[in-house]
Amino acid sequence: MREESNNTPHLAGVRSRQARGFTMIELMVVLSIIVILMGLVVPMFNRSILRAREETLRADLTMLNKQIVQYTIDKQKAPQSLEDLKTAGYIEEVPSDPMTGDRNWELENEEVILCPEQQDPGITGVHSASSTVSTDGDAYSTW
Repeated sequence: MREESNNTPHLAGVRSRQARGFTMIELMVVLSIIVILMGLVVPMFNRSILRAREETLRADLTMLNKQIVQYTIDKQKAPQSLEDLKTAGYIEEVPSDPMTGDRNWELENEEVILCPEQQDPGITGVHSASSTVSTDGDAYSTW
């Protein structure tokens, strides 16, 4: 029984030290690991956001340019604005340029006839209004 009483104060001292919490060094190590991981993850996250915007831009440009051609063939005249596509039901809504966040597309207005029956020239294509450079090295406005 004496052995139990001798060990009991020793165990109580160990428990009280463990119950105090983390040391400052342990907290600093954990915070350092979190900062290092954040330094690795944030740039990857930003790149994935940029790639998603670029893919959305490509899809929007393809869709808008295809609908401009289809409108021109169907109506035998080119649309004068993107609102003409919306009014005629070719698109539900004029999308926002994912690079600028606005509906400020650069419109190509050329005196080009897309089909033999076309009577009036108008919009022949759409480009992004952004002057920034893509991950490929080309300006978004050239897409």
